[in-house]
Amino acid sequence: MRRVTFGLVLLSLAATACGGSEDGAVKVAAMTDVVTATVATTATAAAAPTDGGATAPAVETAVETVIETVASTAAALPATTAAEAASVSYEVWLQRGEQLWPVTRRGLAVPGVGAAAIESLLAGPTASEGADGVGTVVPSATRLLGLDIADGTATVDLSAEYASGGGSLSMTVRLAQVVYTLTQFDTVERVAFRLDGEPVRVFSGEGLTLDRPQTRADYEAVLPVIAVTTPGDGEELRSPVRIAGLANVFEANVTVEILGENGEQLAQTFTTASCGTGCWGDFAADVAFAVDQRQPGTIVVHDDDAEGSGVFPHERRIPVTLLP
Repeated sequence: MRRVTFGLVLLSLAATACGGSEDGAVKVAAMTDVVTATVATTATAAAAPTDGGATAPAVETAVETVIETVASTAAALPATTAAEAASVSYEVWLQRGEQLWPVTRRGLAVPGVGAAAIESLLAGPTASEGADGVGTVVPSATRLLGLDIADGTATVDLSAEYASGGGSLSMTVRLAQVVYTLTQFDTVERVAFRLDGEPVRVFSGEGLTLDRPQTRADYEAVLPVIAVTTPGDGEELRSPVRIAGLANVFEANVTVEILGENGEQLAQTFTTASCGTGCWGDFAADVAFAVDQRQPGTIVVHDDDAEGSGVFPHERRIPVTLLP
C-alpha cells in the first residue's frame, strides 16, 4: 500500500507541474484514469485467492505499472513549474524621453503584488531596458515603507528620498510612475502619498499640490501617444498573443503587426481604442501567428498613415521571441 500511496503522490506532483496548461490538464486527467484503473486491478488481485503467496508479486507488478506510467507521463508534461503556474505579470511604469514608459515584470501571484510592483519600480530598469533608453526619475535611495489599499485608494508611504532633487517635470513624472504602476490593479482607482509616514499635501520644492488622491487623468500630459503594456520587451510568445495598451490617436484607430526575424509580416490586425483624438483609451487585440521555429520577432503598434507616405506618425516596436 505504501507504493500505491507513492504513485498517487507522483500523480499529485505531476498535476502541480502542469500548472494552468490546458494540455497538461488533459494529460493529468488521463493519468488519473490510469491510476484509478490500476488501483482497482490491484485491489482485485489482492482479494483474489492465490496459492503460495502469489498475490504479493501481482500487487507489486500492478503498482509498479502505476508508478512507471505516472513518471513517464509527468516527464512528457509541458515544462511549466509550480512557481510559473503561480506567477503573474504586472506593469511597471518607468520613463523614456521625459514620458512614461511601461515595462513588464513577473512575480508571484500573492496578495502583496501591489507592493511587489512598487519594489520593482524602485529597482528601476534592467540593463537591456537601460540600453534602450528606458530609465526612471525616482531617486535610487527611495524605499517603500508601507502600502495600504482600501475603498479604491492606495496609500503609499515612501521614504523622504523620493522627494529629493529634480525640477517640475521630473517631479511630475515620478509621481506619475507610482500612480500608473498602482492603478493598473482593479482594486486601485487613486493614489494618496505619504513620506516617512506623513501625508503629502505639497510635493517637493517645486510646490506640486497633492490635496487629494491622484488618478491617471492627472498625469496624461506625460503619457506617450501609444503605450504598449503587454507584451513586454523580450517576452517569449506563442500564438495567439494578446497585445494591449493605451493610445491617443486619430479616430482611435490602432494597427498591430507581428514581424518575423527578417522583418517579414507574419500577422496584422486593426482595432480601436476606447477613446481617441484628444483622449487616451484602452486597446487590446488577440493576434494569431505561425512560425516553424523559435526566432526573434517584433510587435509593432502604430496609428494611421493619413498621408499615405508609409511613415506612421506614432509607432511602438517591442522586441520579442516567437515560439512555434
